[in-house]
Amino acid sequence: MRTEELDYVLPEELIAQQAIEPRDHSKLLVINRNTDELFDRHFYDLPEYLSPGDVLVTNNTQVLPARIFFHKSTGGKVEGLFLREMEPGRWEMMIKGLARLKPGVELQIENSDTKFIFQKRISEKTVEMHVSPAVDPVEFLQRFGRIPLPPYIRRPKTNDALEQVDAKRYQTIFSDTPGAVAAPTAGLHFTPELLKKITDKGVKTVSVTLHVGMGTFEPVTVADLRDHPMHSEWYHLDQATAETINNAKSTGKKIVAIGTTSVRVLETLANEDGIVTPGRGWTQIFIYPPYRFKVVDRLVTNFHLPRTTLLAMIYALAGKELTQHAYHHAIAKRYRFYSYGDAMLII
Repeated sequence: MRTEELDYVLPEELIAQQAIEPRDHSKLLVINRNTDELFDRHFYDLPEYLSPGDVLVTNNTQVLPARIFFHKSTGGKVEGLFLREMEPGRWEMMIKGLARLKPGVELQIENSDTKFIFQKRISEKTVEMHVSPAVDPVEFLQRFGRIPLPPYIRRPKTNDALEQVDAKRYQTIFSDTPGAVAAPTAGLHFTPELLKKITDKGVKTVSVTLHVGMGTFEPVTVADLRDHPMHSEWYHLDQATAETINNAKSTGKKIVAIGTTSVRVLETLANEDGIVTPGRGWTQIFIYPPYRFKVVDRLVTNFHLPRTTLLAMIYALAGKELTQHAYHHAIAKRYRFYSYGDAMLII
């Protein structure tokens, strides 16, 4: 598949800068793959497309306040983004203005005695930082970090009130496992009230974990999609969740993935017969046409950036022509795009 096939033109004003309230009042574009029909609905209409015994698979990852603002001994300011703890005292990070930093430079944070020493580059965009003394990253970031919104959501540098809103709104109601640096955005549309309506209908809800990394936003820069180096993300799916999914599949019920991140976990752990096994680890699964889905029947997802692996996954599930038709329809109908935007349901 040619990467240029993932292109589309989006008016900038359709990139959502604020989230809709209440959460489930966002628009929902329903795509019927059997009839090629599109339906303009709202997210609170989702229960109409679910049946008793179906299983919703959500992602319970929690976004870390992974943005850190350092200062150098000379007084200069440096912004960093925590990606993962490689081992105690060694962090992988992204640093703005990396070209101006040299190995050995020491960075500190206001009101903290912890020192961060730039060890070496890991890749073109990431570095290894030595943290002294070693600290628990989750506890440290909860105290000193800030929520890392995607770059297309623009915020003033100093707006504490708006930052407090984002700190809550950029988490799903399912989030209870810290580790992501970006939200699984399809889950942002759910409210406790909507979830109760779904449960009361006899639909089961289970959670998997996939800690969303910055690679999810990376554009594909190669001409042939097959040549793209896919990023890896940590996942976990337990025994009880696997049994619930397998029992539903065996009786003909639908597995409805809430977001592309849930898809990655399910398709990583499913065999060719669609049986899911529990597991944890790192996945580099890359889903693009003509991929055959093994366990996922339906998908709730937001509208994705052009030239991304996320959009390639949607092509694989809904087909290129139907997906392009849906995106053009959404633009014409003034749907809101990306993380704080509206959603689609592929059935």
